[in-house]
Amino acid sequence: MVKHQPLQVYERQLCLSCLTGIYGCRWKRYQRSHDDTTKWECLWSFILFCTFSLLLVWFYFWWEAHNDYSEFNWFLYNRSGEWSDGTVPILAATAAGFTYIAFLTILALCHVAVGQQLNLHWFLHCLYICLIPCMFVYLEQMNDSVFVQATGPFLHIGALAAVTALAWLVAGQVARAEKTRFQLMVVLIYLSVLLMLYFIPLSITSPCIMERGSLKAAPTIIGHQGAPMLAPENTLLSFNRALQRNVSGLEADVTISLDGVPFLLRDRTLRRTTNVRRVFPQRQYDDASLFNWTDLSSLNAGQWFLKDDPFWTVQYMSTSERWLLGNQTVCSLEQMLKLAARSNRSALLTLHRPPSNHPHHHDWVNLTLDSVLRSGIPQQQVMWTVDSNREMVRKAAPGLQQTSVQKLPLDTLHHKGISRVLLRYNQASAQDIKLYNENNISLTLYWVNEPWLYSLLWCSGVPSVSSEAPQVLRKVHYPLWLMSPDEYCLIWIFTDLISFAVVLGIFIFQKWRMSGMRSYNPEQIMLSAAVRRSSRDVNNMKEKLIFSGKSHQTTSCWHLL
Repeated sequence: MVKHQPLQVYERQLCLSCLTGIYGCRWKRYQRSHDDTTKWECLWSFILFCTFSLLLVWFYFWWEAHNDYSEFNWFLYNRSGEWSDGTVPILAATAAGFTYIAFLTILALCHVAVGQQLNLHWFLHCLYICLIPCMFVYLEQMNDSVFVQATGPFLHIGALAAVTALAWLVAGQVARAEKTRFQLMVVLIYLSVLLMLYFIPLSITSPCIMERGSLKAAPTIIGHQGAPMLAPENTLLSFNRALQRNVSGLEADVTISLDGVPFLLRDRTLRRTTNVRRVFPQRQYDDASLFNWTDLSSLNAGQWFLKDDPFWTVQYMSTSERWLLGNQTVCSLEQMLKLAARSNRSALLTLHRPPSNHPHHHDWVNLTLDSVLRSGIPQQQVMWTVDSNREMVRKAAPGLQQTSVQKLPLDTLHHKGISRVLLRYNQASAQDIKLYNENNISLTLYWVNEPWLYSLLWCSGVPSVSSEAPQVLRKVHYPLWLMSPDEYCLIWIFTDLISFAVVLGIFIFQKWRMSGMRSYNPEQIMLSAAVRRSSRDVNNMKEKLIFSGKSHQTTSCWHLL
């Protein structure tokens, strides 16, 4: 009698080989396994998914933080003394890390889908573990509710779509599992996450979820340093470019020269925005206020813009525009104020006190006030932010708009005669904005450079913003998104119902699919596969014929038959 072992047919599985090979360096067939993943590998997989989530948040943060790229670069300049675009290496590293971790996550999910054992290579463990500490440097800034308010409803829909898509893998694991305890645990965890996403809109608040009839007028735009993306900052050309974009006011940083002339400069030194290294190489690290006005007037304040191209805009300018940019000089406060007066625009002044060894360390406020009065600009068009000697300034120029750069109690503001408040955009909550509006305190938020942030503050009822990109904000004629509470509620319920129906359908289909596969005999499946694939390019690795007896025993068997 001859006993035949079932024919074992092996097909080249290129996709599966690449899947297990790239993820765990298991390129050989014998290295693969359908056994349950070990607890150690489950832990590594959990760390991988957590790393992916952190990188996703990090990527979202840097996408939203595009509004603050200029401020971030200026912060790095103050620390290092050299100007460079510090966002480029961060974005490049973020893109590379996110792509790498996302690729590993997709491979891991594919392993789960095909029932392969998760076994990540040890070298890949080390690579993605090294990414985790690097992301916690700035992730605390994600507590900023402004980012969440701007995209909260869309983040909810995206998260719900992702978790709904995971139902295919979860249902497959539950259907294949043999232990009831494991099935219950997986289902409960998944349903808990799903229910949390179903009801999380109850905690989502956004100013852009409002009735359209309640929308106020668009915030007026103040050009911070003019239009620094179109021309060198704090120059007459920059302020003219801002006025051409129909800004409501001009904002400038004021410093006092050695001979008592207020001029416009943001930095402590002249190294970044002038050619002081070439004209006065021995004094390039000196405080800018230690130069007299004659020396300041001799410096070029435009060539640096063409060389550094801080906003990547020079390449779009004509030859004549570049010539005009390259021949700018340091601007005095009086020149800027006269320009604002001729254009009937307001002026927002931020003053920097000279160092203690400066001859005008004590009378710097008086010198600035004299320039304001001498320029001829109406006092009600000037926003005065200096808290030092405020009472003296109020008596000498009662028409100035007294402005605070701190969030003070209303009683303190009224007592000091302050009618305006200048704050960073993330320092004022929705309650603060409402409180200021109700008490006739005009609020200005800085620096608002992106349409999404401008739209959000528009919906919040902010009266004015300070921006380095007035040419961008002027193109926003209506908030980027605005929906009524009823519309948002309808979208919420509709999205939840679709998600529930899809999840339920996936679980039912996976259960039917797995129960159908279990109804066949494994040997039948193996032999039927061999019959179906007989005409294909298959490799017969081995076929064993096992004889149960000797030749005379075989002969006796034939006699019996």
